[in-house]
This record gives sequence, structure tokens and C-alpha cells, in this order.
Amino acid sequence: MLHVKIIDSSIEKIEISKAERFLKSEKFGAVIYFVGVVRDNNENKKVNGITYDAKDSMVIKSFEEIYNETEQKLGIKNKAVFIEHVKGHLKLSEKSILIGVACKHRDEAYRLSRFIIEEIKKRSPIWKKEHYENEDSKWLKGISITT
Repeated sequence: MLHVKIIDSSIEKIEISKAERFLKSEKFGAVIYFVGVVRDNNENKKVNGITYDAKDSMVIKSFEEIYNETEQKLGIKNKAVFIEHVKGHLKLSEKSILIGVACKHRDEAYRLSRFIIEEIKKRSPIWKKEHYENEDSKWLKGISITT
């Protein structure tokens, strides 16, 4: 079971309650949420916001591929995964990504959650532009993938 979505920050916000409704099941004994939020500094620079850009169809495809790999790579068959990522401008403390996972046991849920966020950071075409206190801004370098 999978839910994936790119959210336009000018229209809506990430809501944990949506993930709770999606993941609720008597089959699962462990539910874990990872929430990424905008922090106020990076590399000794005062950050006052972030703009995310993404190629929506490619991001959705990458999320689906990551989900589909989890059974083979982690051995987790019975699971539910909820992923939403924001596109657009965010202020400090606003949610940029929500990953919710539900599994039979907590060990599976922790491993699954960690795998998903690490793979998203490596593989998904999402770009981040930091806006700084001095009114400068900078697109950050992503993680290079070697194949």
C-alpha cells in the first residue's frame, strides 16, 4: 500500500493526520513518522526560508521505485508507506517532507523509514534553494549518484 504526492506549498501544507488515516490498520503494530522541517542555519549561514523545486512525475516515479525495492532489499513484505514532499517556498519550521511507514514490527518500521529517506535524498530529482538572512540565496548541490 503506497501513497505518494508532491504538494504545492502555495495551495496546501503537509498534514500528519492524512498519513495517520492512510496508515491505520489492525495488521500493523508499528507506525513511524519522519518529518523534515526547515531549520534556521546551514553551514554557518543564517537561513530564513527554502524553496524546493521538483520534476513532479520523475519524483513520483522515484518514490514508487524506492517503495518497490523495499521487499527485495529489506525483506519487508507487509507494509504501508505514505510520502509527501513540498514544492515551493517554505518558512522556518514548516514541513518539507513527511514519510509515514506502518509495519508488523518496530524493527521493520525503523529500517524501512530510514531506507526511504536516504534513498529519496540520493535519487529523487528535488532541488533546494536556501534563502539567507542577508537576502542572498543559493541552490544547494545534491548528492552525486555513481552507477
